[in-house]
Amino acid sequence: MSEIDDIALAERPETRGGPRRDLRVGDTTFTLLGTAHVSAESADEVRDLIDSGDFDAVAIELCDARHSNLANPDALGDQDLFQIFRQGKAGMVAANLALGAFQQRIAEQSGIEPGAEMRAALEASQRHGLPLLLIDRDVGLTLKRIYQNVPWWQRFSLLSGLLGSVLSRQEVSAEEVERLKQGDVLESTFSEFAAESQSLFTPLISERDRYMVMRLAQQCPPGKFKRVLVVIGAGHLKGMAEHLEGPPAEDPAEEIATLEATRPPSKVWKMLPWLITALVLTGFAIGFSRNTELGWQLVAEWFVINGVLSGGATLLALAHPVTVIATVFAAPLTSLNPTIGAGFVAAGVELAMRKPKVRDFSTLRHDVTQVKGWWKNRVSRTLLVFLTATLGSAAGTWIAGFRIADSLFG
Repeated sequence: MSEIDDIALAERPETRGGPRRDLRVGDTTFTLLGTAHVSAESADEVRDLIDSGDFDAVAIELCDARHSNLANPDALGDQDLFQIFRQGKAGMVAANLALGAFQQRIAEQSGIEPGAEMRAALEASQRHGLPLLLIDRDVGLTLKRIYQNVPWWQRFSLLSGLLGSVLSRQEVSAEEVERLKQGDVLESTFSEFAAESQSLFTPLISERDRYMVMRLAQQCPPGKFKRVLVVIGAGHLKGMAEHLEGPPAEDPAEEIATLEATRPPSKVWKMLPWLITALVLTGFAIGFSRNTELGWQLVAEWFVINGVLSGGATLLALAHPVTVIATVFAAPLTSLNPTIGAGFVAAGVELAMRKPKVRDFSTLRHDVTQVKGWWKNRVSRTLLVFLTATLGSAAGTWIAGFRIADSLFG
């Protein structure tokens, strides 16, 4: 960004509403409005500011994916579920559904839809024909950077904490509502851990402060806009203001790329499935070289253990009987072929046997707010089939593999 000419704190005469700061950067004045994500007043304040005609652009704390979900809540119905599984995005879709379930539960108990102020900004900017700037980092990238940034031993507690937060049917506590007033669903869900972990706080909050400022620099070059309303959670106001007040970035695009980067899987991790396959096939070969009976015993144990665990796991998702049978026979084979997984086969068969209907997509957001709803809705149940088959096959591979090693060398 260009050097800041003037920085002024806008003192507000009214006692209600979120904190606000006016920061002048070059020829552009950015009004940072700190909103409460669970507040009808914040939504009204956003509408009033945009309706005032004082701004020629509006920036909001949303990424493309979250904007799409806000503008079209039933967008998942337009996607090809089979492609989602094929592209390895099932886990991310399930996580987004879980976060959406938590958000819906907040709405049902408080009477206010979280993110109402973002919806107000979207609708008001459209009504006045103002450019809408999406400045937040993609939620999927944030989740990946959180996962990669925390120590491996902390990841299980994070995942279990996320699952417990979004699926619990307990009343939302006053503390949780207060957290949502300062941040978004992600921040509220992980706040218990973020407060005590710098490795979590950095990708969840401080990185996003910097990222959103870089997006403003990128989308608001000198002379393009005179006044920009920036609608953000109140918890981001201080950090973003500090970055705007600091030295300008030499290359915003380069910083954005750095903040979006995720580490590729290690070569060891990528080679592990092939190594396991090679070891299992070598075990079969050693078994047959000793005697035919031992060889067939090892093959039979591999098929039974892998097939039963993977197929049995799909029973937990209440998969169609044909899906269960198909998974039992497919898992031992897919475990020896790293290019295709048992979960992919199971989900494909489940989609063929129980193709989701229009009403499944229309009621998806409401259904997943209840634990039983994940099994009732055909879309979410197919996701569960994919995940359970994958986990069952992974468990079967390791257990059967150790069983083969024990039979040969024990």
